Amino acid sequence: MTLAETGRAIVGFLVLLVAHFTLRPLLGGPVLIDFLTIAVLFSAVRVRPGVAAVIGFAVGLSIDSLSPGHFGTAAAAYTAVAFVAARLNAAFFTDNISLTGAFVLAGKWVVDAIILLLAGGLAGSGSLLQLLLWSPLSAMVTALVAVLLLMVARPWFAAPVAANRR
Repeated sequence: MTLAETGRAIVGFLVLLVAHFTLRPLLGGPVLIDFLTIAVLFSAVRVRPGVAAVIGFAVGLSIDSLSPGHFGTAAAAYTAVAFVAARLNAAFFTDNISLTGAFVLAGKWVVDAIILLLAGGLAGSGSLLQLLLWSPLSAMVTALVAVLLLMVARPWFAAPVAANRR
């Protein structure tokens, strides 16, 4: 990656981070856009798996610091998803927008599922409803926003050419 591409990637990550903590609370409701998952997945395609895991861990740790009752669940979820995304980037993060949307959808749902399972399992019907209804709906909305971001601001969020990645 060139210095300009790296700068754009960092600015794009920071914009998504700010959107997560400023815009997301204003939306309200059980179906929310997860800008952090988009930021982690878009970052993971630009770096090696180890660096992606560190990025996922740092983002998860920042989320965990806001909910000390289940400390470590988001860190584990984001670390795993970022690592897998970096390993699978050549297969999924191409110029195909629909594949990118499907990958973000799967990544968001897996993050939610890992957090839910590590935080307390499927003890009640509310957790099952969260996992089977609200989480997939949130993942769909997040994937839609990710696709729109790629269509509107491709230079800021698109993955680099596959030949340049390892």
